Amino acid sequence: MNNISRIPAQKVDIDGLVETLRQRIAEGKKLPAERALGEELNVNRHTLRKALLQLRASGELASGTPRRHAALARGGAALARDTNPLEVIELRLALEPILARLAALRATPLDIARIEKAATTLAETESAEADLNFHRLIAAATRNTLAADIYALLRQIGADSRLHVQQSTRTQPATRLRQRDSEHHVIAAAIAARDPDAAEKAMRAHLHMVQCQILDRISLNPSVSNNS
Repeated sequence: MNNISRIPAQKVDIDGLVETLRQRIAEGKKLPAERALGEELNVNRHTLRKALLQLRASGELASGTPRRHAALARGGAALARDTNPLEVIELRLALEPILARLAALRATPLDIARIEKAATTLAETESAEADLNFHRLIAAATRNTLAADIYALLRQIGADSRLHVQQSTRTQPATRLRQRDSEHHVIAAAIAARDPDAAEKAMRAHLHMVQCQILDRISLNPSVSNNS
């Protein structure tokens, strides 16, 4: 990144800038406001915005301002202390079917290609990260920054270690992974077909399965549902 900061702004390669930002995001570093980031990297704001737009379109960077991201991060940490997995999945059921509907109406061809690709969990990809990426791409495809940020907050809360429950021995992970991918493919196909009703229905069915899985796990660890 220091090398880029020494390159005159007009000569910065957009792909190189995207990769620099991608690396910073992967390392968990927060991005400052656009003006401060542009000054740090010595790039003009127009070039920077193009790079940020690419990362948002790919789902690698949440939509919205850094100030909003910071507020969401603080709020997520506080909310995770006072909720439980059942409340999280109830809100996901209320929100994500609508996001799938909007994605079917608004997704670009590139969005759709990425969603279809993400529907399959690759062998080298961690299961939870693959699932998060699929749903994050759908949220980004809605072109509704507030909805995408609310979704990100829900997933941040759900990922909190305090809300983890024991894996049920009645559901084999490999079996559930294949089933989940199949459900993801149905959602992706509906979005690709520009069928909002089918996309909403498929997402709701998928999340009902997730809800059942959570209930199954909580039956082995009832104390988790009493966090709130």
